[in-house]
Amino acid sequence: MRDQLGLLMDNHAQNPHALSIEETMRLWGCKLDGISEEEVKKLRTVHGWNELPTISAMPWWKILLKQFKSLMFIILLAAAAIAFFAGHRIDTYVIIAVVIINASIGFIQELKAEKTISSLKKMIVQKARVVRSGVTSIIPSRELVPGDIIILEEGENIPADGRLVEAKNLQCTESSLTGESIPISKDCEAIPEATVLSDQTNMIWKGTFVASGYAKAVVTSTGLNTAIGEISQTLSGIKREKTNFHRKTNILARQMVIIAILSIISLFLASYFSGNYEMNQIILVSMAALVAAIPEGLPAVLAIVLAIGSRRMAKRNAIIRDFTSVETLGAVTTIITDKTGTLTQNTLTVKKLGGLGNSDYDVSGEGWSPIGNFTKNDKVIDPNSDWFLSKMNQIAAISNNSEIKHNTRKNQYELMGDPTEGALLCMSRKACLNAENEEDYQKSDDLPFNSKLKLRATLYSIGEEKEILIVGAPEKILQLSTQILTEKGEDKMQDQDREALHQKIESWSDDAMRVIALAYKRVNPNTEKINEQDLNELVFVGITGMIDPPRSNTKEAVEKCKKAGIRVIMATGDHINTAIAIAKSVSIIDPNDHKEILALTEKQLAQMDEQEFDEAIKNVNVFARLTPNIKLRIAERLQAMGELIAMTGDGVNDAPALKRADVGVAMGIMGTDVARDASQVVLADDNFATIVAAVEEGRIVFTNARQTSFFLVTTNFAEITTLITLVFMGLPMALTATQILWLNLVTDGVCDIALATEKGA
Repeated sequence: MRDQLGLLMDNHAQNPHALSIEETMRLWGCKLDGISEEEVKKLRTVHGWNELPTISAMPWWKILLKQFKSLMFIILLAAAAIAFFAGHRIDTYVIIAVVIINASIGFIQELKAEKTISSLKKMIVQKARVVRSGVTSIIPSRELVPGDIIILEEGENIPADGRLVEAKNLQCTESSLTGESIPISKDCEAIPEATVLSDQTNMIWKGTFVASGYAKAVVTSTGLNTAIGEISQTLSGIKREKTNFHRKTNILARQMVIIAILSIISLFLASYFSGNYEMNQIILVSMAALVAAIPEGLPAVLAIVLAIGSRRMAKRNAIIRDFTSVETLGAVTTIITDKTGTLTQNTLTVKKLGGLGNSDYDVSGEGWSPIGNFTKNDKVIDPNSDWFLSKMNQIAAISNNSEIKHNTRKNQYELMGDPTEGALLCMSRKACLNAENEEDYQKSDDLPFNSKLKLRATLYSIGEEKEILIVGAPEKILQLSTQILTEKGEDKMQDQDREALHQKIESWSDDAMRVIALAYKRVNPNTEKINEQDLNELVFVGITGMIDPPRSNTKEAVEKCKKAGIRVIMATGDHINTAIAIAKSVSIIDPNDHKEILALTEKQLAQMDEQEFDEAIKNVNVFARLTPNIKLRIAERLQAMGELIAMTGDGVNDAPALKRADVGVAMGIMGTDVARDASQVVLADDNFATIVAAVEEGRIVFTNARQTSFFLVTTNFAEITTLITLVFMGLPMALTATQILWLNLVTDGVCDIALATEKGA
């Protein structure tokens, strides 16, 4: 057996996708009946447990200490000490009380946010089915080691990175890692070594899940050596910068200290050299003025401003994890947003149906809700009395293994199964057609989607007749079809028909639609099984065009950003055509914009030098097929240009950029734990419009904080200016030490509350 202790040093072990199944098994020293427990123990000493370092919730005492880290608090404590030694005990107690109140507000707010986020967290995977020494068993996923054989079926989470050695109709959803919204078909064929991760169709990845099919795989990486683990390591090396609020308050604190010290020195020297005042009086007034020069009420009032803003944002589904991010949100100049699930609904919806000719059918309705109409030339059509729609919906309903259920608790429809099949099932339900309630329906055999055949098929009978109903890739279905269904019946497929359909398929694909073709074939009534040899000489019926539609309020939200001077950038792992189409539909790209470059892929960005890269991200608002590193680089370069960045995302691939951004905004529903841990704000509804609402609240907070700060600083400065002016003029002191402290307490403690609680326009 190969010495597996040297695997990590072997280049082939780093690129298992380039190996054949035989080479893979030989390299990892395993067979399909698995490795032995002795080998497992040996490997674990090298590779450790199959787990990532957990980021536990910040303990309450750390959250409390965090409230005392700002420069403003240090200055206040210094002022309290000065007041104490100067004998002004009341002022000392007031300052300490303000510090405690301020810390309490921040502590309570951030503790509540942490508890809310903890309730959203879910384990990525808990169990794994593994074959060891010929015995299949279920074990905790953390016990897997490289060389283990794992078995996966539909709906299961993938517990480790692995090289497929057996796959049947396998599709995996990898959006959390790659950003690709549609399930990826998998097979066991070796592919070139230079293939990027998102295109490695013979590999499976920890943290993703099986959408459909069955698979066996050799575990190639565990723990921190997995793709998700490498991102976690990148994440740990990224230092979170101070928030915009912290930077500004620290600058303000330094300015106040400098002004206070210079003012008090001037007051002391002027009083001393004037000869009009006793030393005891000079010292007393100077010490009182020094304490008064620091607006001790400012931190507490700012905390109130932030707390009010956080509460308002929570009511609008934005959970604030970092107290000070409230103000930063109001100051952002650029929002970098993911596409799938944020701008869009993360559901596939059939929007168009078409066959030969120019008269296509439109389908209304969104998501998995089976409510909608079929229209042709803006006229509503009864789908059950139309020859074309009735056959299309029949195929969609019967050649389908998905299920749509109504969740009464959430009052929404949910899909169980493949999203493409779900979209077709939802379409047929809009025609009130459901295979399960057809009296004469009898399903004889079913062939799930096959990545080699690029189709799925169902053998069914109605009465004494039998048909194979087929759904699949349009090019493949066209290739297998010899006839086409028309209003008059089944006609022979002509070359011009085939060309016209090809053009329509290309046109719909260019509009970022996922195009699926539907066909059928009559077979002998005695047929009991579907054979691949039977999948020819099909009758082509038509095509469906489906998209992941934008959320209804996204376009309005993007336009609000533009009016507010905020730039919106889409950064997605999806294909460039899909990205452009969605960007146009939500106004990130002007539909009338005819610029030569509307979007760029990572491959194009990688070929640019630094100056070209900077120029590109200044002028292009859509970036597609991105990996985590390039998302991070885009965020960093924009920050270097002076932009204040809010970054949204839900996947593991988004986490590095979420942490590096000035404000990281993670998705609460579809988001991964890694993304939520890297962010300061979590959206409870995964909606881009909620980000914009949060920015609106942030701008109110920003304005209130600025006005309150200005009021407090100017009133305190006015006191010092009055004292110095009168001393220079040789006049008596206008205020005694007690009066100074009382005036400071009144102005800092009451009048500013009205400014802090403004609701905005």
